[in-house]
Amino acid sequence: MEADQFNIRHLAAMAAVVDQGSVSLAARAVNLTQPAVTQGIAKLEAQLGVPLFERRPGGMVPTDVALRFRPRVEVALRLIGSSRVTAAQIRAFVALARAGSYAAAAAIVGVAEPSLHRAVGDLGLALGVRLAERRGRGLMLTRAGVALARRLRLALAELRQGLEEIAELRGQESGRILVGAMPLSRARLLPLAITNFRREFPQVDISVVEGSHAELVGPLRDGEIDMMVGALRDATIGQDLVQQPLFEDRPTIFARAGHRLEQGWDGDDLRRFPWILPPEGTPLRQLWRAMFAALGGDLPAVPIECGSVMTVRQLLVSGDYLTLLSVDQLRVELDSGMVADIGPAPGEISRTIGLTSRTDWRPTRLQQQFMAAIEQAVGEVNS
Repeated sequence: MEADQFNIRHLAAMAAVVDQGSVSLAARAVNLTQPAVTQGIAKLEAQLGVPLFERRPGGMVPTDVALRFRPRVEVALRLIGSSRVTAAQIRAFVALARAGSYAAAAAIVGVAEPSLHRAVGDLGLALGVRLAERRGRGLMLTRAGVALARRLRLALAELRQGLEEIAELRGQESGRILVGAMPLSRARLLPLAITNFRREFPQVDISVVEGSHAELVGPLRDGEIDMMVGALRDATIGQDLVQQPLFEDRPTIFARAGHRLEQGWDGDDLRRFPWILPPEGTPLRQLWRAMFAALGGDLPAVPIECGSVMTVRQLLVSGDYLTLLSVDQLRVELDSGMVADIGPAPGEISRTIGLTSRTDWRPTRLQQQFMAAIEQAVGEVNS
């Protein structure tokens, strides 16, 4: 089953029975009748395919599955904010937040547009907030709507991880690792980590989402990816994210094969040629500025800003441009003779490559194993 198919009241009832130890006490805690709690737990067990409680004369004793699942459920319920919210409303609003229009969201969910509109409206009523409003011909989420969309995506991520842990308890090595890949990690580190991980866990799928830090940090905060790998940022990244350094990367200067600077250069030579660099604010652009600050003098021209290694490679071979990249990012082109490494960046120029995840993220065992595979790949790359 999918994480967005749970009945929220059934989840609340399950968590309450774990806490209270009896159906009668749990029923009062969640404002349901005892039969409703009993039926809800039975339906939840049927969905999951495992018993959640042992029925005994003295009460309900949670199984290992219930004890493992309950913390995920508690976090999800807190993020959702109300047990009156339905799974259909969550699906509708998450789709609306992603698609930006009722018509597109209805197509994603597979319901009629009026039905989706009604589900979003009912969700707002259940929570007592206005979630979206018309702006001209378009649709905009309110501030409350933006915050709720993030909470609901995080809630679904918690439930998804809970399902994966239940599968593990049943002896099923399955699930999906969702990893964001910034430019440097795509060249060698991440492919090697995935290869090593899949060798040990062939039943686990990997989804790699490529992008810059700016493109990936939102999905990471929303729980749509589990972690991202690439150049770390400074402490201003925010208290909701945690960074784990893996290694220091020292970039080098690249040009096309046969470039005149291949025979040697000084600081003035580096200023005579145009550069291709990623946008301002990226670690590599900051290192480039630091390099020329150490050399002294004016900054050279940067007529092309680009973060795509594939595009940078093609531009390099077609002109007299210079760029600053890791050797791993152009290893194939370097070995084939398409580009030339004309020397390491002068000065103490390096960037820290690492893992970024949410501060409150509680990885599953398989996610922990994948992070271990990344650390193993770092050792292999560095050796």
